[in-house]
Amino acid sequence: MDTFSRQIEFLEQHSNYARRWLHAQPLWRQWLCEHGSKKIDLRQIQALLDSYKSDDANTVLDEAQFMSHLRLARQQLMLWIAFRDLNGLAELDEVTHSLSDFAQLAVAQSITFIRNDLQPRFGVPWSEVTNSEMPLMVVGMGKLGGFELNLSSDIDLIFLYEHEGDTRGGPKSLSNHEWFTRMGKRLIKLLSEHDENGFVFRVDMRLRPNGDSGPLVCSLDMLEEYLLVQGREWERYAWIKGRLIAPLPGSENYEHCEKALDQLIRPFVYRRHLDYGVIASIRELHAQIQREAEKRSAHHQGRSRDIKLGRGGIREIEFLAQMFQLMRGGTDPRFRVRPTLQVLDLISQRGILPNAEVEALTAAYIFLRRLEHRIQVWEDQQTHYLPDDEEARSRLAASMGFSNTESFMLELERHQDHVMRLFEKAFLLDDGARLDLAPLDGHWEPDPTVFPQASLRWHAWIESSKAKVLPEKSRLIFDGLMRTAAQLLETDEHAALNPDQTLLRFFDLLESVARRSAYLSILSEYPKALVNVLALLRASQWGAQYLTAHPHLLDYLLNSRTEQMLIEQPEAYWAEVKANLNMRLDDVMADGDGSEQAMDILRITHHTETFITLLADLGIGVERALSVEKVSDHLSALADLILQATIERVWPVVANKFGLTTDAPAFAVIAYGKLGGKELGYASDLDLVFLYQAQENDFTAQEVYALLAKRMINWLTAYTPAGSLFEIDTRLRPNGSAGFLVTNTEAFKKYQMREGDNAAWVWEHQALTRARFAAGNPIVGQTFDAVRSEVLRQKRDIEHLRTEILDMRRKVHEGHPNASDAFDLKHDSGGMVDIEFIVQFLVLAYAHEYSQLIENLGNIALLRIAGEAGLISPEAAQQVGNAYRFMRARQHRLRLDGAEKTRINLADDAELVTARAHVLGLWQTIFKVSPDHSGQ
Repeated sequence: MDTFSRQIEFLEQHSNYARRWLHAQPLWRQWLCEHGSKKIDLRQIQALLDSYKSDDANTVLDEAQFMSHLRLARQQLMLWIAFRDLNGLAELDEVTHSLSDFAQLAVAQSITFIRNDLQPRFGVPWSEVTNSEMPLMVVGMGKLGGFELNLSSDIDLIFLYEHEGDTRGGPKSLSNHEWFTRMGKRLIKLLSEHDENGFVFRVDMRLRPNGDSGPLVCSLDMLEEYLLVQGREWERYAWIKGRLIAPLPGSENYEHCEKALDQLIRPFVYRRHLDYGVIASIRELHAQIQREAEKRSAHHQGRSRDIKLGRGGIREIEFLAQMFQLMRGGTDPRFRVRPTLQVLDLISQRGILPNAEVEALTAAYIFLRRLEHRIQVWEDQQTHYLPDDEEARSRLAASMGFSNTESFMLELERHQDHVMRLFEKAFLLDDGARLDLAPLDGHWEPDPTVFPQASLRWHAWIESSKAKVLPEKSRLIFDGLMRTAAQLLETDEHAALNPDQTLLRFFDLLESVARRSAYLSILSEYPKALVNVLALLRASQWGAQYLTAHPHLLDYLLNSRTEQMLIEQPEAYWAEVKANLNMRLDDVMADGDGSEQAMDILRITHHTETFITLLADLGIGVERALSVEKVSDHLSALADLILQATIERVWPVVANKFGLTTDAPAFAVIAYGKLGGKELGYASDLDLVFLYQAQENDFTAQEVYALLAKRMINWLTAYTPAGSLFEIDTRLRPNGSAGFLVTNTEAFKKYQMREGDNAAWVWEHQALTRARFAAGNPIVGQTFDAVRSEVLRQKRDIEHLRTEILDMRRKVHEGHPNASDAFDLKHDSGGMVDIEFIVQFLVLAYAHEYSQLIENLGNIALLRIAGEAGLISPEAAQQVGNAYRFMRARQHRLRLDGAEKTRINLADDAELVTARAHVLGLWQTIFKVSPDHSGQ
């Protein structure tokens, strides 16, 4: 027996439906011989449909003929798919896509047929927006929307149209609603009515607004009002899969209709922040479905035999994927995809679930969907029950490639067990894993001997109006979280020093989110999050305040993968952050003026990445904490990223205003100060200078780039609903506040090189030692680098330079008086500013001889280079470098603890006394004077 004969025999053995049709249509057997080995795609399906058209273009089919042809095409395609699927020639993706593509084309052809019948009698609806004929918009929901149709699927449809009005161009006019209602009814008939050739698809319209009691078709305005007023939680899940299938993608009206629909649906489905409230909602919906499945399958061996709705079934995998889509789709557009397998792949890529778990879910989904197809193809029936009789199960086992029923059932149970376990883990169906929400004992309070201040705060809270107006469920969660947090802090050895302060910080956080149930849900659903929150609150007052101000960051206390990647693969990490940021910005800017949304996205991204850096800094969820230098590197990389993204979104608007091309502008942002030296802190200002490249007398260029700089500053400093980004200081530009906001590179060079009366001061050259190109056009950045190098390599009068720098140091000292007995790590003699001035002197005095000093490598590296060059002793270079690292780390820790002034009593810190002594010694060596900076 040849290969095809074996394959066709296998098809007939495992599908009564196929056997009947091959006997009824003997020519299809030969057709399958010719086409069975070909992969099915959209082009092949279109060719199959076209084969049922008349060769005579003038022939007009009546309705019965059209329906007959459409049904025969459906049966022929089903045989083709079944042949390839059962014989292992087609992947799951080919099967589901082929059926979905056919449904889409069948709907389109039916609409065309109906339109051609209605138009001569009633004209056509007309769109005032596009000034063209208004199409029926058909949304495919469920499996059709997700390109996941099975071999005997219903198709879930919603019929929409753009706006109200009347038809034009016919002898009789209808309202748009009446026209589209007639079209919708006819469309359902053409697809679902049975004739001697069967049907095309069963059509389910129950997902439309108000279900069976609602109108068959509705306008976009009606849909919008319905979603705003009545849209229910389960409809959010349903609309995840919603996809416009008519007009056809690529057709004249598709883009306009798709955009109009997306603008309504996206804000309904996806929240602006991470939405953990969906966990409980999906859990409740799942329980309802399980109860219904149990009723329907009472006569079977158990719910596990319903491979779709039963325990460990297809629906649980879909729910799990949808949970992450609803939670994250508002902040990450990648989660707005529709096919379940794509969502699972994304969950794995993002590290949300371990790869092994995602692989188990993926394997189970493919196994169960293939089994579903084999159950359905036997009689072309929409069923998901595993048959009870042994003969049918044996046949199914063989169709799935198993030698016996026992091994098949073991594999099925293995997949169902995996799904059940992972679903219950994701939704915390084990009641012991979630927070106990039982009402508190009326006499409960934080132990006043352990939590004296928190106990007082608790009594004030329970009597407050804020507590009394909370919904009962939120109040239960709030109370349960307080009790659990107090218990954890009482037994946590790390919190023993000040558990009261930690609980007070937790109180601040809970009060800030008490009316936002999604945030309470994170803490109640995930015990790990609560433990990590308390660790953060204990470790850092600044971190506590930051989380309280931005509670959407709670998500990042659940998964340490991001911090680990930040530590281990920083380049790959920032590349991923950049790609995600650009995708989100492009997503909102594509709809027109999305500048407000883009500004929010920049802020949310900055808050998120700052928080992830903070967690890595504090060692929460990771094995090895970041050093203070690495923290600054990451914060500086983040600022650079935000600056570049801002330029790229602001420039097209400015360019269009002046009628310029939107190519990259000849414009650069130069970072000075902490950002310039890559020593940025969590709340540092940005010292920026804006340069552009053009002819010196090109005043238009100055106007253009000045507007670009102003718009940038507005984007970076404006306070939006998402918060703020940076404080910007531009006073280090030529001539300071009196100078132009933007500077031509030629003028900048002349100013820095002191060519003419308008010249840079020595302190400006000091500042230049820590300046670098941060964002914008790299060519302009290279010009700046060349100017900076030339300026720093000038030969200077060392004595005069020493005098100038001492004078500047004295002025800085006078600007930061310290009347206390404590040592100011930054500004006092022997502190960090002294080290920075030492390095700046070495660079300006000796870079003409030692070009390696020009590199902007940071103070510690430059001290080492100076030691290697013999400008200072290598021992002093190492000692002062270590002192700088030590003081930065102490300053950083004090800032995290909320200190406004970073001052320490020297009497309590011998290590700091030694470090300061090394700085004072090198200062004396370099400047030949005692470093009291008093000027006396």
